[in-house]
Amino acid sequence: MSAKRWTLLIMKDGVGDVRQLSVSRRHLRWGLAGVVIPVLSVLGFAVWAGQGGSARLEADSLRQKNEILVSELSQLQHRVAAVEGSMARMAERNAQIRNLAGLDPIDAEVLQVGVGGPGGLTPQSSPLWSIDPGAGSQAFALAYDLSALERRAALLTRSFEAANDSLVAQRDLLESTPSILPTSGWLSSRFAKAREHPIHNEARPHKGVDISADRGTPILAAAKGRVVRAGVVPGLGQMVEIDHGFGYSTRYGHASKLHVQVGQQVRRGQLIAQVGSTGIATGPHLHYEIWHDGVAMDPMDFVIPMEVP
Repeated sequence: MSAKRWTLLIMKDGVGDVRQLSVSRRHLRWGLAGVVIPVLSVLGFAVWAGQGGSARLEADSLRQKNEILVSELSQLQHRVAAVEGSMARMAERNAQIRNLAGLDPIDAEVLQVGVGGPGGLTPQSSPLWSIDPGAGSQAFALAYDLSALERRAALLTRSFEAANDSLVAQRDLLESTPSILPTSGWLSSRFAKAREHPIHNEARPHKGVDISADRGTPILAAAKGRVVRAGVVPGLGQMVEIDHGFGYSTRYGHASKLHVQVGQQVRRGQLIAQVGSTGIATGPHLHYEIWHDGVAMDPMDFVIPMEVP
């Protein structure tokens, strides 16, 4: 039995010769294989080459991104180093301000609040470590430094606030502490636990100082405060008493005229009265007292010299 064959008729349009080509099925399969296999091979190579080119492009892109990342990390490290320098200068300034505020300096070990790294982690914990150990180490070091700077900045902020509060309190204390002689004149009688009274002729404590001056000479507040008494007081005549806070109060006696009233806030150097001789007095003068926590103090111990030798 003869093998099956395929017959192909080839003819031109219209009238013409007809050509006949007859091939066996076996030869037809081999012929098709000879055409299809090379075509498939070419297509496969094209696909492989395309995929390889895409991978190379992707690799080049990742390499460029990695170089940019490393460069950015390096620049950030330089900026962090600059901030650390500024923070060190701030710490020095903070120590100076704390000293002015009467506070102890921050302990050096306490100031190094960054010891231990960010949460006690290691460079291997950085997500970059598995991709690029070098970049991972840089990222970890940067996180370490930033964590330390954040905590140190918070510590210095609290320290500056404490120093400011202390300075404000000290300023209020200084402004409320009597520190000037309330009037011009000459010191005619000093503070004493016992002195011969010029009128009663007996030894009595003198709880202030007497400053002799012309009648009408201005009397100034020795510090800021609130007037708690302004009127006639037995023995002291017309008298002004000022509460300065912090346990301090001052009294100004024998005035000829008062310029303030009870409840009024006054500042250091403000006119409050004028020198006179009201009450028990032998002549025009100011009797000036300073009290602290209910105890009479020597006013001359509080006067700040106008000139330093």
